[in-house]
Amino acid sequence: MASFRSCASFRSCHLPLPLLSKSKMASTTGETLAAAEPIADGRTEEVEEEQVVNPWEVSAKGGKIDYDKLVDKFGCQRLDESLIQRFERITGRRAHVFLRRGLFFAHRDLSDILDAYERGEKFYLYTGRGPSSESLHLGHLVPFMFTKYLQDVFKVPLVIQLTDDEKCMWKGLSVEESERLARENAKDIIACGFDVERTFIFADFSYMSPPIYKNIVRIANCVTGNKIVGIFGLTLEDYGGKFFFPYIQAAPSFPSSFPHIFSGKYSKLRCLIPCAIDQDPYFRMTRDVAPRLSYHKPALIESKFFPALQGESGKMSASDPNSAIYVTDSLKDIKNKVNRYAFSGGQDTIEKQRKYGANLEVDVPVKYLNFFLDDDAELLSIKEKYGSGAMLTGEVKARLIEVLSEIVERHQRARAAVTEETVDAFMAVRPLPRMFG
Repeated sequence: MASFRSCASFRSCHLPLPLLSKSKMASTTGETLAAAEPIADGRTEEVEEEQVVNPWEVSAKGGKIDYDKLVDKFGCQRLDESLIQRFERITGRRAHVFLRRGLFFAHRDLSDILDAYERGEKFYLYTGRGPSSESLHLGHLVPFMFTKYLQDVFKVPLVIQLTDDEKCMWKGLSVEESERLARENAKDIIACGFDVERTFIFADFSYMSPPIYKNIVRIANCVTGNKIVGIFGLTLEDYGGKFFFPYIQAAPSFPSSFPHIFSGKYSKLRCLIPCAIDQDPYFRMTRDVAPRLSYHKPALIESKFFPALQGESGKMSASDPNSAIYVTDSLKDIKNKVNRYAFSGGQDTIEKQRKYGANLEVDVPVKYLNFFLDDDAELLSIKEKYGSGAMLTGEVKARLIEVLSEIVERHQRARAAVTEETVDAFMAVRPLPRMFG
């Protein structure tokens, strides 16, 4: 699931979260926006391949994703200012920077979740990650950072799925290596600050118990092969595991998959899934099935993709460590990567920059500051000065280096405090004693 995709991310993000130009950096929902368009009976018809967005590939002509077209294609809704204001009113907290700046920009039934919450009804969060690398990059952190905010403001339980089984199917990892990476990735997720009394982290290989497996089979019995092909663009050349995995990612959307947490009056609890937009097809399928199994349709809140250092036409790739800032990078690494590889929208010379200003639409340092600089006034000032030529590229990059260094240093300190016993505590099959406290 991949950070529900790295925003990139369920997988965070499950719900992950996020990564532009990542041929599968997450495994948490997908669908082809052009290559094959589902029609009523599940068959597909070829259309012009302007952009492809699915759990395994994100690409677009010219490198720029058309999010408006994607929202129309997937049939989700824009997260507008009125909904953000309602968020603030209900929680009594300022909206997260990812909401304020439109980085989480689309949703499915978020209004229903807020309606239920105002009526005093409970819900739980679900996100995840596909553990395919030793360490996470900042794009992987985005969905988890946002999920922690949701957990804090609503005081609700969270389940995090580590899809170690999926990485054997798609990445060709051995079972043993995938299990090891899942545990290492869990340490980085825990370092984001989740509350152990409200959070259950599970890996598919170790948690595949009767309750969740029964739900997997129930879901599978509601979805035809044609439907899977239509949604995910699979062919007969793909291994069978790829056809079955969507049911595994869907099952945590139903509370009965976790009877040790959700039993009795909580057995039909609503679910909210923070994830990157590429994960939407997984849960569109799940939402189709939910009423047939007497569950609420899972609600989604979906993010844009996090760009590679080289820009939207670049690709974050584990084989190219200079394409992203990793949580294991040293301060020297961060400075070098930003100065050498972060694509600039500034002019070629100081004279031209002073005269014409920077193109903020393509400038990666500005895009990264949009994610990680919390001060709205400072961000606006940087954009105005840089766009007008009053500020130079080097000055913007210097500020970004400060911001990223602080985030990475803080994460590294938190990660160092996570022991094997800490991981065991988060992954123990247990009730969550303070899940709504």
